[in-house]
Parts: sequence; C-alpha cells; structure tokens
Amino acid sequence: MNQVITIGRELGSGGRTVGKEVARLLNIPYYDRELIDEAAKESGLSSDFIENNEQEITSSFLYNLAMGNSYTYGMLGLGGTNSMPLTMQVFLAQQKVIQKYAANPCVIVGRCADFILREKTNVLRVFIYASMEERIKRAVEEYGYSQKKALDVIAKSDKGRARHYATFTEWDWGDRRNYDLMLNAGSLGVDAAAQMICRAAQDVE
Repeated sequence: MNQVITIGRELGSGGRTVGKEVARLLNIPYYDRELIDEAAKESGLSSDFIENNEQEITSSFLYNLAMGNSYTYGMLGLGGTNSMPLTMQVFLAQQKVIQKYAANPCVIVGRCADFILREKTNVLRVFIYASMEERIKRAVEEYGYSQKKALDVIAKSDKGRARHYATFTEWDWGDRRNYDLMLNAGSLGVDAAAQMICRAAQDVE
C-alpha cells in the first residue's frame, strides 16, 4: 500500500479514534500530536504554544491579509519568516512536516493536511462527522464536560476550525467537494468507519 490518508473531523465525532484504528489496521504511522512537536522544532516555538494557538487567528490578522499590509509581505516571503505573524509561522512549519511525513504511507489528522497535499495523487481525503447529540455525548464521556460545557466547547471548536481552514486554504471546512469520503462515525461506529476507510484506501491505489 502506498496511500496517505488525511482525516478532517468535528470535535466529538470520534475522528481521532477512527484515525488511530485505520493506522492500526493498515499498519502505518499515525500523526496527530507528533505534528505539533515536529513543527515546534521547525519553527523554534514551544509545543505548548503551538497547541494552544494554532487555530487562534484573530480578526485583526484577517483584516491585515485583506488589506495587503505588512503581514502579507511576510506571507509572500518578502520580509522573511520572522516578519510573519506567528499563526503563519506555525502553519508553514506544520506544512513542511506534513509534506515530509506524506512521503510514506500514513494517517494524518487535521491541520489542513488535505489541502496541503492536494497535488499528491495517492491521498485519500476523509472527513468524519456526527450528530450534535453524539458529539455532546462523546465530549461528556471522554473529557468530563457538563452538557452545557460540551456544547460551548464544540461550538467554539467548529468556529475556530472553519475560520482556520478558510484562512489558509480558501476552502470551506466540511464541504463535501474537498473530500473523497465523508462518514458519520456517530451512526456507523468507530470500527465500521475505520474499515470503510481502509477499503477505500486500498481500492484507489
């Protein structure tokens, strides 16, 4: 098998668990937290900083991009990496790591990997979703949130991921046109979803 599988997912959908199971079934590496650690080495920023800020794109940053001022010069390579906003430095560091990992079969979760690897022909792009009821239930059970807290965290996560994805890709997060396979892991269950992804990955080789 010479397949890279990217998994975008909603918080509480079980996407991370599905990704781990796919990697286990196919006996290939799984990358999630590892991307943060490697990006930290590339950028010189701490792992904790990247984890806490990789999706924290402010409205002022978006405004600067739209107006084409000094932030944009950094993004275009006109001012050097240090002149870029930290969010762009983090993205570029993660992009470099994702491209390195994708030289071999693997599962990569999140971080716009589907977009970053869009020109590769051996990539299966998957999006995992679930009903809000299932997402709240999983958040309560796995993270110990109250139902109200779970709903608030999910809403914030959805907004942050959509904003992050749109900023760096100009695509819409969760739009079916950006993926090869979209699965409701809430209704299918983790095992069935993982098995479907494995079959799809093997069929498109």
